[in-house]
Amino acid sequence: MSKGDRIEVSRVIAAPAGRLYGMVSDLPRMGQWSTENTGGKWVKGATGPAVGARFKGSNRSGWRRWSTNVTVTVADPGREFAFDVTAHGLPVAGWGYRFEPAEGGTTVTEYWEDHRSPLIAKITGLAVGVNDRGTHNRAAMEHTLASLAAAAEASPTS
Repeated sequence: MSKGDRIEVSRVIAAPAGRLYGMVSDLPRMGQWSTENTGGKWVKGATGPAVGARFKGSNRSGWRRWSTNVTVTVADPGREFAFDVTAHGLPVAGWGYRFEPAEGGTTVTEYWEDHRSPLIAKITGLAVGVNDRGTHNRAAMEHTLASLAAAAEASPTS
């Protein structure tokens, strides 16, 4: 996959959209549900989700570890949360979550769009040990939403 490719995964979660938004927009907690992101910290004066807020993300795949720079692009509580990721000054991806009412809760859609050129996609695939980023991310997104559902449904105040 490379620049412009997009994947979406959806799941109905028995929790209100506002609470789910609060969970995924708390980027330091992302490591609780993600298979690759291990969390991180708000930077450049940011203390939470707002358009333009910056975040330093920590990631891992097997023994490989790397960090990314994140900028929040959409912060609409209960509706959508999205951010762009760069590494070493190069565009990597756009990530986001949409929240829509559903019978029994909220449909959460996690989406990812590749912002890398084909050459950078090949190089980063080798560097982080993920050659098929699309397949990898689809499985990771399914895991993330399952983990988010488990946490949200287990405790009404997660």
